[in-house]
Amino acid sequence: MFNTKDKLINRVFEIFGEICSIPHGSGDMEKIADYCVGFANKNHLKYYRDTANNVIIYKNGTADLTLSAPVILQGHLDMVCQKTTDSDFNFLSDPLCLFTDGDLLGAKNTTLGADNGIAVAYILAILESDCIIHPPIEAVLTTDEEIGMLGAKALNFDKITAKRMINIDSEEDDVLTVSCAGGMKFSINFPLKRKKVNGTKIGVCVKDFKGGHSGVEIDKNRTNADVFVGALLKKLQEITPFYLLDINGGDKGNAIVNRCEFSVCSLEPDTFITATQNFLKGAKITLSDTEPNFSFDIFKGDYGEYDAFTEDTQNDVLFLLNTFPNGVVEMSKEIEGLVETSLNLGILKTENDTVSALISLRSNKQKGMEELFDKLRSLCSRTAGSYNVGGYYPPWEFKNNSKLQKIYYDSYKDFFGKEPQVAAIHAGLECAVFADKIEGLDCISMGPNLFDVHTVDERLSITSAKSTFDLLLEILKNCK
Repeated sequence: MFNTKDKLINRVFEIFGEICSIPHGSGDMEKIADYCVGFANKNHLKYYRDTANNVIIYKNGTADLTLSAPVILQGHLDMVCQKTTDSDFNFLSDPLCLFTDGDLLGAKNTTLGADNGIAVAYILAILESDCIIHPPIEAVLTTDEEIGMLGAKALNFDKITAKRMINIDSEEDDVLTVSCAGGMKFSINFPLKRKKVNGTKIGVCVKDFKGGHSGVEIDKNRTNADVFVGALLKKLQEITPFYLLDINGGDKGNAIVNRCEFSVCSLEPDTFITATQNFLKGAKITLSDTEPNFSFDIFKGDYGEYDAFTEDTQNDVLFLLNTFPNGVVEMSKEIEGLVETSLNLGILKTENDTVSALISLRSNKQKGMEELFDKLRSLCSRTAGSYNVGGYYPPWEFKNNSKLQKIYYDSYKDFFGKEPQVAAIHAGLECAVFADKIEGLDCISMGPNLFDVHTVDERLSITSAKSTFDLLLEILKNCK
């Protein structure tokens, strides 16, 4: 099928096919963990399985590396389950339907799950083989990474002795990843007090901003629709009186908001509409390069009595939208072009008795995360709102003296005759959880070329998967 004489890489793809035949969406980890345990038993390897269905498989070193320090090989067992709107595929029972298109491997009408199934296939093929030179291996296969790194967070790290780790969850085969951001969710709730007012109801919707991932695209100067509406409302306050009735924008904390809508009760509806149109038409010109699809709608309703925000509640909401930081806070001084610290207002919602906001914080430095949290907490104290935090995961900080980075770098250069890119990402990897729990951990992340992950167009490059596996074997051989 893959037109290669390489027995090992053929076995990698055979194992990947077996993985794809087993349901393993996030939250459905029992069967895939059973498979890994069965694999360990079949190959007479010691293993450990915990209540979160994490599986650790141990293998002794080979050749002259039997007494070398152990290495963790790490990947996650779960996949993101997405399918086309017309598909009747059942992720709880159906095997994925794989196909090849030239050099690309995909799954018909669904996500492929090469994120991170190809890593699991690599690791199991290495554990199974008796012809690979490698140090002692602790293969750590975690669960539910895609929904908050839950498996890694629940892992008993007393079962791990290694102080160096190769994570195989990166998506570009010429990139050595050496750091990732940590994160947390900062939620604010304003008590919603209302009063009866008379006037004309006007609705406004701003939409079709680019949006994007709040880690990957945060440096691309994309407009956050919630913050944009905050600037609009602040300007309108200077021109004409109005009472806010509701405001809503965004439904995911880690996404840059591309649409926000609000309604007001206006005492001077014609003035309000004209001022809004002028602001939005001017914004279309200003944002024409960065947000070419931006559009808006304005609706004029009836005159009547409405339940509006009180002045205090309205002021708190506008204080949030116009005073709280948003976007890039600081760039890295160590890695050129890396966003070190950022935040994103991802959800703004009006409910019966509250106005709530969810802000996602990210930083590749623990200090940056703490300083940003302190700033938000201080700003929140100037309002009637209360806050809580959750979803914390630590950053994986860059290490200047990493021996594993040098092994990768030298192996890549010898293998391909060129230098790899060295990069950090402003998003989360399980490396961060491991680095937080294992003192002095030396860690890198690598992987083959993947495209459109988490979508039905997800594809894996077959030639890249082969060359990345060969590189991984070369790295293991050099882990003396």
